[in-house]
Amino acid sequence: MNKLLIEVYLPAAGRSFDVFIPSGLPLREVTALVSKALSELSEGLFVANESTVLCDRRTGDILDARMTAEEAGLYNGAGLMLI
Repeated sequence: MNKLLIEVYLPAAGRSFDVFIPSGLPLREVTALVSKALSELSEGLFVANESTVLCDRRTGDILDARMTAEEAGLYNGAGLMLI
């Protein structure tokens, strides 16, 4: 499975993190994986819940959780936001 390197901005921590995500995994699962990792990296400043979503950082559009990263048009270096 191919992986993409994306930058995820975490407003709760005021920081960005570079993470690798599988391009063929549904974004629902990607969000869960990224949420868990960033919760640990932010030392608890961010706590994921059932309403946590990934958004396009530039436009603020929420990404469709049913799509894969590839289907959503994500690419290496894409900027996302986790809220």
